[in-house]
Amino acid sequence: MKIMVTGGAGFIGSNVVDGYIKEGHQVVVVDNLSSGTRENVPPEATFYEVDIRSSEMQRIFEKEKPDILNHHAAQISVPESVTDPLFDADVNIKGFLNLLECSVGHRVRKVIFISSGGAIYGEATEYPTSEHYPPQPLSPYAVSKFCSEKYLAYYKHQYGIEYTTLRYSNIYGPRQIRHGEAGVVAIFMDNLINEQPSVLYHFQDDPEGMVRDYCYVGDVVEANLRALEAGDGDYFNIGTGVETRTLELYKLIFGTFKKFGRDVPNELAIPKRELARPGDLTRSCLRVEKAKAILGWEPKTSLGKGLEKTLEWRLGMEMG
Repeated sequence: MKIMVTGGAGFIGSNVVDGYIKEGHQVVVVDNLSSGTRENVPPEATFYEVDIRSSEMQRIFEKEKPDILNHHAAQISVPESVTDPLFDADVNIKGFLNLLECSVGHRVRKVIFISSGGAIYGEATEYPTSEHYPPQPLSPYAVSKFCSEKYLAYYKHQYGIEYTTLRYSNIYGPRQIRHGEAGVVAIFMDNLINEQPSVLYHFQDDPEGMVRDYCYVGDVVEANLRALEAGDGDYFNIGTGVETRTLELYKLIFGTFKKFGRDVPNELAIPKRELARPGDLTRSCLRVEKAKAILGWEPKTSLGKGLEKTLEWRLGMEMG
């Protein structure tokens, strides 16, 4: 089938593109390259350097006639959404509506929408958090994602467009960049490579940092493959169910550098500390039993193994 992947030149989107192509699908990538790179797009994919808010999207849909819209393009930073909520809404809500209107006009069969399980539940009282917990978004970014989920339900009701929503935890892996909250793995690795200190954001009473659920991008690709034919009209957490504090993550990354024989100064073994930023949550961890039961998906890569794969890619990029 033909699949349009918005944000397909970015970190997660480009990995998903590779997965779709490997399975024999035709792929169309739409990306404005604000954070992605042209080098991430494989030659087998058709590429358009276009913003999802552009009226040019109508022409692209008319020409390509995709069966599936996989929507990864987004303003991805929680702190930046707090600083500029109008821009966040313009990209994440109005941009998505532009794509949905194109989908109606050109008979897209299904939308795979990328939401945020790491943000929309807010400071959840159910922990780890399942899909049964009502979202309580506490940042403009989280609000825009939850709002988009509601628009999906409307477009299915009004026009019959099918959808599956994937609520990601904090995703890491090859091609990740520093930009955005979930880029902490890339930030820590880049800083250690450059022998620069890192910052650990924390709340006043918790110097070990916030709790997050880190899921390897290779496992996320598999979830996007399963969503092509399963999970219609439903939403799924995509994570690991394993909580990791920021300090623990940093120590794991530092130890991975040592394991790879990198001579990292011992004074960088502990990051600097700064108080949490506006929009930061104290903890986030997702239950993923629903994805296992309905999508047939579950995470397979441990954090330690995923960090090894990520650093191997990062060091190879440095040498290249």
